[in-house]
Amino acid sequence: MDEEYDVIVLGTGLKECILSGLLSVDGLKVLHMDRNDYYGGASTSLNLNQLWKRFRGSDPPESMGSSREYNVDMIPKFIIANGALVRVLIHTDVTKYLHFKAVDGSFVYNKGKIYKVPANDVEALKSPLMGLFEKRRARKFFIYVQDYEDNDPKSHEGLDLNKVTAREVISKYGLEDDTIDFIGHALALHLDDSYLDQPAMDFVRRMKLYAESLARFQGGSPYIYPLYGLGELPQAFARLSAVYGGTYMLNKPECKVEFDGDGKAIGVTSEGETAKCKKVVCDPSYLPDKVKKVGKVARAICIMSHPIPDTSDSHSAQVILPQKQLGRKSDMYLFCCSYAHNVAPKGKYIAFVSTEAETDQPEVELKPGIDLLGPVDEIFYETYDRYVPANDHEADQCFISTSYDATTHFETTVQDVIEMYRKITGKTPDLSVDLSAASAAAE
Repeated sequence: MDEEYDVIVLGTGLKECILSGLLSVDGLKVLHMDRNDYYGGASTSLNLNQLWKRFRGSDPPESMGSSREYNVDMIPKFIIANGALVRVLIHTDVTKYLHFKAVDGSFVYNKGKIYKVPANDVEALKSPLMGLFEKRRARKFFIYVQDYEDNDPKSHEGLDLNKVTAREVISKYGLEDDTIDFIGHALALHLDDSYLDQPAMDFVRRMKLYAESLARFQGGSPYIYPLYGLGELPQAFARLSAVYGGTYMLNKPECKVEFDGDGKAIGVTSEGETAKCKKVVCDPSYLPDKVKKVGKVARAICIMSHPIPDTSDSHSAQVILPQKQLGRKSDMYLFCCSYAHNVAPKGKYIAFVSTEAETDQPEVELKPGIDLLGPVDEIFYETYDRYVPANDHEADQCFISTSYDATTHFETTVQDVIEMYRKITGKTPDLSVDLSAASAAAE
């Protein structure tokens, strides 16, 4: 323990593991510790016994099947096929430790019903989400987005996307509010409507990312997901870090960060031994006095014996319920996976309903999402606080991740990792990779 490290990472949550992998690949000397005796921190996967112990304090009934066949993610998120996380996985070569499978369906809730998200001009014309004239307008808009290329001024149709807002681009095509709702929230994956008054470039890029990811695996969705669940990811990055000389220690109690007289982190003490370091990277739970609470996530975990109704019998699916459709300030997300991704015994499905909490009653607040699931065998509710760093990382050399949000895809998580990497190293990770290096098994 009495060695000096460039970086000590505390907590084996997904963000911390990705950073520890990236930093190890860069040649930094990394020590990675966790107070728990398992990988994953807040983003771990639980088997059935662990799930029951955590939420019920007892053992599960025999009728639920074998405990080992369950891998229930505590932070359920799908991975967008051409998104930033896949680029990080390829850049670090972690793909060799993981097996992905395409996700069956991507849906949106509109006026009380579930619809497949139309992602291109052909699907727009077929979608029952829109009336005849709106379909034509949407088709024109989709073609504009598909053909848009930064370096081809002819494709810009006279619009400078760095100057005009998303609202202005959309109004040029005369789209209705309900159409804007599903495009902005279920395709471009914006968390609220503030994007409408920002430059349209980000909005158009997000739509293109969705369409290109959808085309990639010819599945019914742009998402992929690892077999055996997300608990595989932190472990894969831990292996990577070890290959590059990183040291991992689980089950280290306390993990107290030590500071010098100027308030700068100089090491971490556990069980009476101190390891020295230049920088500390951790999740909010390791430095609670350096973070502030910004919100809270409400979530239901449901075990079912059938897929979510009206999702074409998808074994894995995401449904986004845009805030306007529910009269809320934030979107609600449904996430479903099953034995097809080896996260439950045959015939069992695991569904999650999550949202940014606006009240103290998760059961009431999550009801619109839970009502869409049909009969459930078991349901667990939980809320957890969301924290962001409130420290000056230049002064104390502590780099703290933000808590995981309610979204059921990884884009916000990876943005945080890339931002932290930039603060720690002063450079941006090179994520220009050959995307064909990652494959996902079809059905």
